[in-house]
Amino acid sequence: MDDIRYGIIGTGMMGIEHIENLAEVDGAVVTAVADPNADSLAAGIDASPDHVQGFSDYRALVDADVCDALVIVSPNHTHHQILLDVLDTELHVLTEKPMCTTTSHCIEVHELAQQRQALTWVGLEYRYMPPVAALIDAVRSDAVGDVQMVAIREHRFPFLVKVDNWNRFNRNTGGTLVEKCCHFFDLMNLIVQAHPVAVIASGGQNVNHLDETYDGEPSDILDNAYVIVEYPGGVRAMLDLCMFAEATHNQEEVSVVGTTGKVEALIPENVLRCGTRGTHVIGDVETTSISNDDVRIAGFHHGSSYLEHVDFAHAIRTGGPAKVTTADGLWSVAIGEAAHRSIDEQRRVELREILGS
Repeated sequence: MDDIRYGIIGTGMMGIEHIENLAEVDGAVVTAVADPNADSLAAGIDASPDHVQGFSDYRALVDADVCDALVIVSPNHTHHQILLDVLDTELHVLTEKPMCTTTSHCIEVHELAQQRQALTWVGLEYRYMPPVAALIDAVRSDAVGDVQMVAIREHRFPFLVKVDNWNRFNRNTGGTLVEKCCHFFDLMNLIVQAHPVAVIASGGQNVNHLDETYDGEPSDILDNAYVIVEYPGGVRAMLDLCMFAEATHNQEEVSVVGTTGKVEALIPENVLRCGTRGTHVIGDVETTSISNDDVRIAGFHHGSSYLEHVDFAHAIRTGGPAKVTTADGLWSVAIGEAAHRSIDEQRRVELREILGS
């Protein structure tokens, strides 16, 4: 195949990151960008090659027939309709997370994706962060025995300002535990290699955005939560999220404990720690600095977006399957939706309630 021609739908901050990453992928060229916001569209054009075409409506971009693949980077609440439109084509599609803001919409998209030959790939790129990828490889190599517990901590800065402040409202984002945390729920499923049965969560809006109103409406997004995810056989995972904790050393910490040991990844320290029961003790485990020499651009996500695009392009060229599927996208949203329901109703929520089965 000659160069793969990409169209970028949505050229805000993340759209620009995708453009910059694609500039480093061999054989990838951005030929078109679309955004209804004039300033964002101009920024997307400026970040792209000279020959790029700009569109204020993504449908015009699709109809122009100047792309082989689309990257959907628009606000969360627009994903569903855009996907309904573009999945009716034979263009390859990579959509940013969350796939949609509700599980029911994700189910609809997943069913449509099964009916097409072209790729439908979901941008859950945290899988590709080098320390996380190293942790997953260690678990697969039996470093911990049978997985029993997964713990993920993200202590970070508040949500950034987005165009028209769309990310200040749950109706647009799907809620913090969908918008932000679908990444982590996807990692839990990937590490445990199973789908969960229930969720128990507690969370609130304690510090951030308390005095923010937009057209007289107060922001309603959560800024902290604990989420326990229960899997078959008694395996459990937990998320500890705090979005007013930027005064921290590591933003993400992922640990997996099994019957024979423990492995943990620390980001951005970029360290992997592995311990084996009977061999190592507290304070004395194997510690390895992790990097990936294949990463050409770090971007905002430690090179994961670049590595994701390399795999996406390879699958396009070879006809291979998506490594991150619409089923993965569906489950990551369903867990987040269950967590929000658990908080709202103060109870344990079974996934079958969310999935409608």
